[in-house]
Amino acid sequence: MSHSSRSRAALHVPNSAPYTAGLERGITEKLIRRMSAEKGEPAWMLDHRLSCLRLFQKSKFPVWGPDLSSLDLNDILFHASPGVAQTDDWTRVPEDIRLVYERLGIPQAEYAMLGGTGAQYESDVIYHRLKEEWAERGVIFLNMDEAVQMYPDLVREYFMHCVRPTDHAFAALHGAAWSGGTFLYVPAGVTVFEPLQSYFRMNARGMGQFEHTLIILEEGAQAHYIEGCSAPKYNSPSLHAGCVEIFVKPAARMRYSSVENWSLNTFNLNTKRAIVEREATMEWVGGNLGSGVTMLYPCSVLAGEGARCEHLGLAMAGKGQWQDTGAKVLHLAPHTSSVVVNKSVSRDGGRTVYRGLLKVVPEAKDTTASIRCDTLLLDAKSSTATFPHLQVYTDDAVVAHEATVGKLSAEDLFYAQSRGLSEPEAKTMIVRGFVEPVMQQIPLEYAVEMNRLIELEMEGSVG
Repeated sequence: MSHSSRSRAALHVPNSAPYTAGLERGITEKLIRRMSAEKGEPAWMLDHRLSCLRLFQKSKFPVWGPDLSSLDLNDILFHASPGVAQTDDWTRVPEDIRLVYERLGIPQAEYAMLGGTGAQYESDVIYHRLKEEWAERGVIFLNMDEAVQMYPDLVREYFMHCVRPTDHAFAALHGAAWSGGTFLYVPAGVTVFEPLQSYFRMNARGMGQFEHTLIILEEGAQAHYIEGCSAPKYNSPSLHAGCVEIFVKPAARMRYSSVENWSLNTFNLNTKRAIVEREATMEWVGGNLGSGVTMLYPCSVLAGEGARCEHLGLAMAGKGQWQDTGAKVLHLAPHTSSVVVNKSVSRDGGRTVYRGLLKVVPEAKDTTASIRCDTLLLDAKSSTATFPHLQVYTDDAVVAHEATVGKLSAEDLFYAQSRGLSEPEAKTMIVRGFVEPVMQQIPLEYAVEMNRLIELEMEGSVG
């Protein structure tokens, strides 16, 4: 989309939910000022938003990768509040919204295995709760809007210092329009044994969601945070341009897991990055299903000596889908190590792409890095590609890259069917076996959900 078309006046369109009636679509300075005033934000945050907006208005969409020309930002609703006050009592959430999350299994997961839960509906967090055990140990788990009010100095020290607004157009757009999200702070030496989770839901037509996740683990702390995302299908595009920033201090260990199941009309243009300090560990586990277009490349900046990271990713693309995913790892210190494992499945004309960057600077002596990309093509209509970009500026490094592409084996199908499975069941079983290395790293309750999503995806691959 050209700069001129993105900067036109905001448009009025028919509403798809009562709380969207009369709201303008598109992004303007007037909207940003209204959002900030409604949230009661400090002056520095409004200044940040306006600076990002000006930066975005001068920027251009990327011309590499998926086609973004059908994404008209003037038809996107950048901020919509469902008019529900946040609560820590699930029974107080309005029934119509509560039913959406109950169908997604959020309350059951919270009762079974979570230390804290957040739920965002459109632009607002409507439910948030942290177990007293972790609050008493100094863990802070809030929605981002609350964190700006309650811990302004801490937020200001870290907010968009890992992902910079100057990084790309959608980082600048996020900096201007962000709303909701999660703030997690774990004090030094504290290990949060139970995962913490937030679930983000876009429900209105042509909605844009721009949640901001900011996670800070102090020295020696450990935590596991899970994000889930979904949206219903409409005939017009929706936009998800969230941002995740993670700061892993010396000897800390962080695992970030996400299951993104946006609808086919969604452009998923998310940015995720972590700064990993001395002897710290960062683990990324991600599943991308749904969304017509995904551009997502979680990044680990190994800034401290002995820092480590692991990226495990799964992408599935079906008819009308382009999953452009991968990982970025920057080795900036000695004795650092990284492992990237990316699994992708293409069916019914879908396209998957691995796009990655590995950079080892001259100072990063004794570096070890491994990248493995495996793709399974389920038919002749589907396609895949791998674009690894390796920049190694030292001789004292061991770097390995491997990419494989396989097809459904007629022998495997015959063997499975000879054991009584139908052809669709046999194909699903083979796909589940292919993605097992990623599934093993997802908590049991979410692995069950992920397997069900794979089954639903595969139902459309036969015939």
